[in-house]
Amino acid sequence: MKYLTPKKSLGQHFLNDTFIAQKIVASLRAEGIRQVVEVGPGMGALTGFLLQETRFDARFVEVDADAAVFLEKQFPEIKGKLIYADFLEYPLSDHYQGKIAVIGNFPYNISTQILFKILEHRSLVVEVVGMLQKEVAERIAASPGSKTYGITSVLLQAFYNIEYLFTVHEDSFSPPPKVKSGVIRLTRNSVDKLPCNEKIFTQVVKTAFNQRRKMLSNSLKSLLPDNTQKNLPIFSKRPEQLSVQDFIELTQRMEEPTKVS
Repeated sequence: MKYLTPKKSLGQHFLNDTFIAQKIVASLRAEGIRQVVEVGPGMGALTGFLLQETRFDARFVEVDADAAVFLEKQFPEIKGKLIYADFLEYPLSDHYQGKIAVIGNFPYNISTQILFKILEHRSLVVEVVGMLQKEVAERIAASPGSKTYGITSVLLQAFYNIEYLFTVHEDSFSPPPKVKSGVIRLTRNSVDKLPCNEKIFTQVVKTAFNQRRKMLSNSLKSLLPDNTQKNLPIFSKRPEQLSVQDFIELTQRMEEPTKVS
């Protein structure tokens, strides 16, 4: 088997640009981290470089049986390191005790789900280098005040420092996707736990951005305790104007348990 036929059902677009593949792997700093997990290696564009990196003890999680067979033939040294599983279902905490880094050309259709799974395992995953659809990558890395700043920006930036690294053009893939891709790096920050109820924090962020054109006094009306001082300056703002810290402070004003389902 010299090549794989991409499966639309898995959102497969195989990276075929060696320079870009090497650049993505080189973007993984993983200082003091040996355990690295590649999500969806596919035809192994990143895999070959990861196997060559002596500083990494890499594992490769692949859901496609055909791709798994291809990888074993293409890279004999992958034996014992290839895990046939769906990353979204793969129990990271059961297999890794120390800190890990995650890397991958994430399928567009599940890239956000992958990042939220990583967020759930933030005590374990200290760095991520991922390639996503450019618009999604820009949204995740966006700063307050940007039109692309939204739910994923706030929830991920609460626990990770995020950098947009570079853009990858359509012709670097087979088959070429209809959109450009962007590579981002997430590095765990020093926040172990938010100084507020994290369930309410998530609810506040989602509710605010679901009506992003409205001022917070209107979009959060159903969540605000009756005694809230709605004339405070923060409530005249729109959600994209608030930093992560602003959302934390907003949540602290709303932590009456009767207001959360």
